[in-house]
Amino acid sequence: MAAANHHHVVIVGGGAAGITVAAELRRHDHEDALDIAIIEPSEAHYYQPAFTLVGAGAYSLKATKKAEAKLIPSGVTWIRDAAAGFDPDNNTVLLGSGGKVSYDYLVVCPGMKLNWDGIKGLKESLGKGGVCSNYSPDTVEYTWTCLQAIKRGDIALFTQPAMPIKCPGAPQKIAYLTADFLKKNGIRQFVDVKFLTQTPAIFGVPFYAKELVKIAAAHGIDVRYQHNLTEIDAGARKATFDIVGGDKQGQKVTLDYTMLHVTPPQVAPDAVRSSLLANAAGYVDVHANSLQHVKYKNVFGLGDACSTANSKTAAAVRKQAPVVVRNINHLLRKGQIEEAYDGYASCPLTTAYGKALMAEFIYGGKPTPTLPLDPAKERWVNWWIKTTGLPILYWDYMLKGHEAFPGHNTKFQPPA
Repeated sequence: MAAANHHHVVIVGGGAAGITVAAELRRHDHEDALDIAIIEPSEAHYYQPAFTLVGAGAYSLKATKKAEAKLIPSGVTWIRDAAAGFDPDNNTVLLGSGGKVSYDYLVVCPGMKLNWDGIKGLKESLGKGGVCSNYSPDTVEYTWTCLQAIKRGDIALFTQPAMPIKCPGAPQKIAYLTADFLKKNGIRQFVDVKFLTQTPAIFGVPFYAKELVKIAAAHGIDVRYQHNLTEIDAGARKATFDIVGGDKQGQKVTLDYTMLHVTPPQVAPDAVRSSLLANAAGYVDVHANSLQHVKYKNVFGLGDACSTANSKTAAAVRKQAPVVVRNINHLLRKGQIEEAYDGYASCPLTTAYGKALMAEFIYGGKPTPTLPLDPAKERWVNWWIKTTGLPILYWDYMLKGHEAFPGHNTKFQPPA
């Protein structure tokens, strides 16, 4: 292996996790002693948490996009390639171009793969005929086109597949915004809006789920649990669901639609799933609190592709990255590994235009709000945080390696 192909730290993935880890490593590296490289094929970097807003016409797609080259921290090598495989026994990453890169320490954070092939008929129908999705920059603007075209007598369906998925609140957020949009235009009572989720509850944290059930009901949304979208007949505008639980488990139901917002099934990237780094489910097998690989001690994982049981959000990455960086520095200095990540994630649920519920929680579904306000309530300030505050936090602080953010209240006790 040529010296040029070796780096002290190799980071696979140049998304939120990869850029943040690289930037924090650079900030800690006062002597510029670390040789850091990021493996990332994409030229564009998107602020994905705003895609729901783009699909609802409340944010521009252009504002979510920046050139990857401008985000790579100074002094970090950008390998414009994809990771095609991992050989952790030999401290090597295989590249899509056929090359190899070796490392002393590896950070794996390539994000999730959107499995458009996981639903029959989805790939060929997406982006036309009322079939839309906020989960890709290529399709998110069509959601807004579909939303504006809804008229009296139409049927709007919103789907959610099995977990894990990126931002588990996103599938229902666009349903709320659609219902509110129709209300503002005076036709809500004339449009059938359904939210169909594969899961047995509207949200994975009971404290917030209790309130979200009320919000969905207030919007007049027909929520159907344990319904998993399996097939789309675009010509007939029909969607077929498997019922995966309850009294009708094993049955199928086919529904008409005018607008169908689809959240695709999601998996870890192929290179991860087929590697020695993966657990049985295909995710980078890391310790839940230290984010260190359970077998390969010089390997760390964070973000959507790792095995931790937290909700897969950018907010989780913000809390995970400092733990990974500190632990790499501990290893460099022969120190002790920290087990400091508590599973924190945040999901600002946009429940109407101008209102959001800020769901923050740690492992075990324990609510841990940052603000000293009742976290189960919709608020305008949460909408401002979602639309204005968090993008600033992301671009100007998180991706630049700043780690000093307000702490979440782990001592919060929900009212009886």
